[in-house]
Amino acid sequence: MTEDNVVHFNPWRDFNDAASLEELFLEPDPAQIVAFFDVVFDYCDGLIPVRSFIDKGQGIEGKPHNIWIDADASAPEKLTTFAHWAGREGAAVYVIPGTVAESGQAKSADITAMQAIVVDIDTGDIGAKVAHLTRHLGDPTLIVESGGRTPEGAHKLHVWWKLSEPATDADVEQVCALRGAIAAKVAGDTHFRSAHQPIRVPGTIYHKGGSQRMVQILQHAAKREVDLADFAEMVSAMPPMPGIGAASASSPEKPALADVLTTPVHEGGADAWSRFEGASAAIGHYIRQVHDGRISLDEGWEAICQYNAAMLRPSWPLDRLKAESDRLWRLHVERNGPPLLRSAETARRADMPAFTFGALLDDASPMPADIVAPRLLTPGGLLVLGGAPKVGKSDFLICFLAHMAAGVAFLGFTPPRPLRIFYLQAEIQYHYLRERLQAIRLDPAVIAAARDNLVVTPKLRLLLDERGVALAVDAIKSHFPDDPPDIICIDPIRNVFDGGPDGGGENDNSAMMFFLQQRVEQLRDAVAPDAGLILAHHTKKLNKKQVAEDPFQALSGASALRGFYTSGIIMYRPEEDMPARKLEIELRNGPAIGPMLVDKRSGQWVELDASSERLIRKDVGARLDAERVRKHDVILGILLDEAAAGRLYTSLQFAEKFENKCGLGGTYTIRDRISVLATKGYIKFVRDGSPYGMARTTSKFGYLCTEGMVIPGNGETADPDTGEISPTMLEVLPSHFKCPQSGGSLPVENPRVWVYPEDEQ
Repeated sequence: MTEDNVVHFNPWRDFNDAASLEELFLEPDPAQIVAFFDVVFDYCDGLIPVRSFIDKGQGIEGKPHNIWIDADASAPEKLTTFAHWAGREGAAVYVIPGTVAESGQAKSADITAMQAIVVDIDTGDIGAKVAHLTRHLGDPTLIVESGGRTPEGAHKLHVWWKLSEPATDADVEQVCALRGAIAAKVAGDTHFRSAHQPIRVPGTIYHKGGSQRMVQILQHAAKREVDLADFAEMVSAMPPMPGIGAASASSPEKPALADVLTTPVHEGGADAWSRFEGASAAIGHYIRQVHDGRISLDEGWEAICQYNAAMLRPSWPLDRLKAESDRLWRLHVERNGPPLLRSAETARRADMPAFTFGALLDDASPMPADIVAPRLLTPGGLLVLGGAPKVGKSDFLICFLAHMAAGVAFLGFTPPRPLRIFYLQAEIQYHYLRERLQAIRLDPAVIAAARDNLVVTPKLRLLLDERGVALAVDAIKSHFPDDPPDIICIDPIRNVFDGGPDGGGENDNSAMMFFLQQRVEQLRDAVAPDAGLILAHHTKKLNKKQVAEDPFQALSGASALRGFYTSGIIMYRPEEDMPARKLEIELRNGPAIGPMLVDKRSGQWVELDASSERLIRKDVGARLDAERVRKHDVILGILLDEAAAGRLYTSLQFAEKFENKCGLGGTYTIRDRISVLATKGYIKFVRDGSPYGMARTTSKFGYLCTEGMVIPGNGETADPDTGEISPTMLEVLPSHFKCPQSGGSLPVENPRVWVYPEDEQ
C-alpha cells in the first residue's frame, strides 16, 4: 500500500461526540473516598447514613437504598463496596454528613455529631463565589466537583471546611445555621440548613442525564482545620457577594396547604417549592385524614395519586409515591398512636356508640379501677388543679405525684399501686428544679419507691403544637418503653398553650377546646389512651367572697375547661395572712368530696381539723391569738434575760415588777399567762434557790424556770483570745413542774431533760 492510498481524517471531519472509553467504564475511586471520610467523619462516633438514588434522565427507575455503616476505619472500604454496586445500577451515592446513634435514624433531630461545614455552589459565577469564600473564610479543606453543570457550563462545586473537633448537641444546630448563612451570602443551596440534607460522595459516579462523570476532588488541604467559634465569627463578618441581598439569608416560609394542593410544581427547582416538598405536604395532609378516620385508606391513596397526576410535573413513579406514603404513614402512627381506620363504606356511616336504657340498667360488670381513689382520677379522666401564683400549687403537686409514684396515700387520695408518671413541667429551670426537689422533706420510703416511676422535665421552651406533641410523645416513650405511663401531668397550661390555626388565647372557648382535644388528648392517645391527665392552671384575681361562693369560676380562661374535665381542685388561702390553704374539690364521676383545709407542717402536707376553724369574728380572733403568742415569747425572753443578769422571780414578783411593761398588761393578766405557760410546760419551777444565790421563798411553786436558763456563778473565766474576765454561768435546773391535770406541784424526774405535755410537742 502506498501513502497515496491512505485517507487522512481532519479533526473537522470527525463528527463522533460519544464519550471516551474511559468515561464509559468509570469505577469508584477508593482514594478519594478515603480523603472524603477523613474530612467529614474521621473524628465522629456512631453510624453514617448512606443513601443511593437512581439518577434522573437514564430511562430507568428504581427504589432508593439506605444503609448505615460504622464511622470507623472500615467505613471507606464499606462505602467503596457500596459505590461499586451503585455504579453498576446507575445509582448515585449520597451520605448525610453527620453521624446518628442507631440504624434507621436519619432525621435532623437524630444527628448526634458533625465535623465539617459545607456549601453547595450550583448557580451563577462559580469561580467568583469560591474566590469570595476563600477571601473571607480562608482556604477550604476540600473542594469537590459534584458532576453537575450550570446552564453556562460551569462545574458545580461542594466546598468543605473541616472542624478541629466534632460538633455535638447544640453545636450541630450552629453548624447547620452556618451552612445556611454561607449559602445565603453566595446564593448557594440553602437546603443545607437542615442537618439531614444528603450530599454526593467524591470518588463515586454521577449518572444524571445519561452522562457518566466522576464526582471528584479538585482540591484537598489535608491539614486545614478550623475552630467552630472562630469560623462562626468569620462567617458573621463575611459580607454577601455583590448583587446578593441579605433577605436571602432568611429561611423560606412553608407554603400554605391550600396552595400546595392547587399549584403545579415542576422538577429542577423552578417553582417556589420542590416536587418533594409539595408531595410530602400533600401526602401528610391525606395521611392525617385517614388516621383520624375522616376518609378510608383507599380514599386517601386515591387522593394522593390524583395530586401526583395533577400537580407534579412530571409525576412521580407510583412505586416512589407508595414508598414515600408508607414512610410518612409509619412516622405519623409512631408519633400519634394507632389510627381509626375505616372502610370506604363505614366512612360514610355514623359510628356513634349508643345503648338502651335497659341495657345500661342491666349491666352489672365491675367498675374500672380508679387511678387515684376515691374517683379523683379515673381511667381516661382529666383532673385540673387550679390556684393563684405562689399559693404552693407546684409544691403540692410534686408531693402528690411523688406519693402516687410510690404507691402511698396522700391526704386521703390513694393509688392502687405505684404509678408511672410523666410530669411535663414548664416553669422551673433544671438547677432550681433539682434544688426544690431535694429540699422537699418526704419520707425516705416514698423517695426510694418513686425514684424511677416519676419522670420530670425541666422548664420547656415549646408549645404543645404538632411538633411539641411529637417531642413529648418521643420523650414519654423513651422513658417508659415497656409499659405506658398511668398519669401524664402538664404544669402549667399557660406556658404550653396552643390555640390552633386561629391563634386564640386561653379565654377563647374554641381555642381552649382545640388545645384540649387536638393537643392534650392527642398526646395521651398517642402513648396511653387510658392514662389519667392532670393539668395545673392559674386562677383569676377574685376576692375571697367570690371564690367561696363558686370556687371553680376562678379558673383562668374559657368556661370550656370546666365543662371538659372530670375532676377539679381549687387551692387558695381562705385568710391571706395565714398559712393554711383550702382545697375545694369537684368530681364528675363520683360522689362529692368535702372541702379540705391543708397546710405544710415540718415539710409535710397535712390535713387540718376544719371543725376548729372560727365561724364568726375570724379577724378579731386571729388578732387575739397572735397577741397571746407574742406575750408567750416576751415572758420567756424576759425570764432568760433576767436570769442571765443574776435575777430569778416567783410568779407574783415577776407580775408585779413587769406590770404594764413590754405590752404585757396588768399584774393579773401576767399571772394568768404565766399559769397557762406552766400548764403547757414552757415554765417550770425551782424550790430551792440557794445554789443560785437566791433567798428562801414561801411561794407555792418557787422560782420560775425556763428551758436553757443560766445564771452567773461565783467563779470567773478568762477568754483565751482577749483575756476578758467573765463570771462562770450556772445552768438553772427545775425541781418541780405544774401538773397539767390537777394543777398541783410535782417533782421533776430528770431535771436535765425538759419534757413537754404530749399535745404541746
